[in-house]
Amino acid sequence: MNNMQPVPQVTLRKVTTAAAIGNFVEWFDFAVYGFLATIIARNFFSQDVPQAALLQTFLVFAVAFALRPLGGVVFGVLGDKYGRKSILSLTVLLMAGSTTIIGLLPTWKSIAMLAPVLLTITRCVQGFSAGGEYAGACAYVMEHSPPRQRAWYGSFITVSTFSAFAAAAAVTFLLDSCLSSAQMDDWGWRIPFLMAAPLGLIGVYLRLRMEETPAFRAALQKSGGTHASLIETLRHQAGNILRLGAFIALTALSFYMFTTYFSTFLQLEGHLSRAAALMVSLIALLFAAGICPLAGALCDRIGRRKTVAITGIWTILSVGPAWLLAGSGNLWAAIFGDLLLATGAVLSGVATAALLSEVFPTRSRYTASAITYNLAYTIFGGTAPLVATWMINYTGNALSPALYLALVALLALAGGLALPETSRISLRSE
Repeated sequence: MNNMQPVPQVTLRKVTTAAAIGNFVEWFDFAVYGFLATIIARNFFSQDVPQAALLQTFLVFAVAFALRPLGGVVFGVLGDKYGRKSILSLTVLLMAGSTTIIGLLPTWKSIAMLAPVLLTITRCVQGFSAGGEYAGACAYVMEHSPPRQRAWYGSFITVSTFSAFAAAAAVTFLLDSCLSSAQMDDWGWRIPFLMAAPLGLIGVYLRLRMEETPAFRAALQKSGGTHASLIETLRHQAGNILRLGAFIALTALSFYMFTTYFSTFLQLEGHLSRAAALMVSLIALLFAAGICPLAGALCDRIGRRKTVAITGIWTILSVGPAWLLAGSGNLWAAIFGDLLLATGAVLSGVATAALLSEVFPTRSRYTASAITYNLAYTIFGGTAPLVATWMINYTGNALSPALYLALVALLALAGGLALPETSRISLRSE
């Protein structure tokens, strides 16, 4: 297929669906841990100091992210060498397997210190597999999409991510509603993790049926089967990795503040019940999933640089009110505050999905985008719940995480606006 031949609409729908559903499976598995953080803290860590147990739970959450850059390098290099399809099938298989194992692990009461050790190891496998997921899924969809609609098609990857978190929140909410606290602590928390097994099989099946991208096939033919080495990628793409990474820092932090930490914040600082906090998160996540295509269409219409500017300014102006509303103790105020955060997370997520593929050439796209994405998510996303919890404990100010998010938004503006406008370039001419 040459550069002038567009991908048929039927193929585009299949491509987007397969990538999005596989991504949904990956992130459902990852989201469950965040929504069950308080129960995991009680089951896997000593309860001598409950707040310390919660910090340790979020520390394990952060440690798992340390494996994401390594996973990004390994799967990125393999994806640039052998193609997107097979690597994306492998990542979803690893994620589902490790998540299922978490649902089978013995707890602190049974094996004491060995319980958090096994939890950490399994979470690291999750992090390693996630390192090759999102950047690869974005590259797969973008390399099929027409230039003027890339952000719109890519937005469905973001839809699947928010939908996965919404599904995890819904399952957790239903379990909380149907089971007593004792039942949830005893065995109910295991159910969402065990759901990973059938979901993973669905994801693997769908991804094995995918076709390779036109851009990768064209680059393979042009280069005679060679791909950019890791050293070559780092040497030629270091500047773009740093600039785009600065913007993705905001994507990572806003995403995990919104999807993972906020439910805990609503319970601890807003004094909402666990069920109410989950309901707030569920409403905001469904809202986020619903507006992703609108944000994608806007990003295609006005370009990447203007979207970056709007995202940074929105975050800086909205994060303070969002935190105040969420900490008020009022359910409707908490919902509105969460929707403010959701909007910023959607704008940054949609722009990131497009930029990950547009900033880098085909021969090194998977590797460079995976490194960029996972470094930013490791430093700013994986540590978000831990840093937010620590900041509140250290300063005594429940608004301190909002200031942190606003400062990172300034960094994102600097990095994102230093990138060229890429909304109309061809991904198949490299």
